[in-house]
Amino acid sequence: MSRLAASLLIAAVAALGACSPASSQGAVPQPAKPVELNRYLGKWYELARYDMVFERGCEGVTAEYSMRPDGKVRVLNTCRKGAPDGPVKTAEGRAKVVEGSDGAKLKVAFFGAFWADYWVLDRADDYSWAIVGEPSRKYLWILSRDATPGDAALAALIARTAALGYDTSRLLVVKQPPAP
Repeated sequence: MSRLAASLLIAAVAALGACSPASSQGAVPQPAKPVELNRYLGKWYELARYDMVFERGCEGVTAEYSMRPDGKVRVLNTCRKGAPDGPVKTAEGRAKVVEGSDGAKLKVAFFGAFWADYWVLDRADDYSWAIVGEPSRKYLWILSRDATPGDAALAALIARTAALGYDTSRLLVVKQPPAP
């Protein structure tokens, strides 16, 4: 079992044990841990998400985060239309950390001045995976540093997502290209 899979299974078991009735009744999940922005930066692979218009038909999705000269975070999302090796479509945005959130809550903008919530609800201690959502539970992403962490790792992340009170039946698993 890989290190990622083992850490995911441990996190899932701990999370399920700590699950309270409030999370299943619709309480807004809060981030479980602080986020060190410099450790969060870099490339993430989207393993699963709630389907939404701006990502419809996307496979092979990645998100890359880097610092901008103005202190905000550059967000570069890449999608491959229709298949993991399909034509590339990108969207560039910017993000800023919400003051007082221990780095776990950000505001992100892709279209002008409209800022949306982007909350890192949970993450691995080694920043190998993250679950991202926002207060309304309308959007959800499961991210990993590994494009293909395996079925056990993905199942553990989905279990953790359910423990946060999300409807995992709505998840769309994203196809990533095979490792070279």
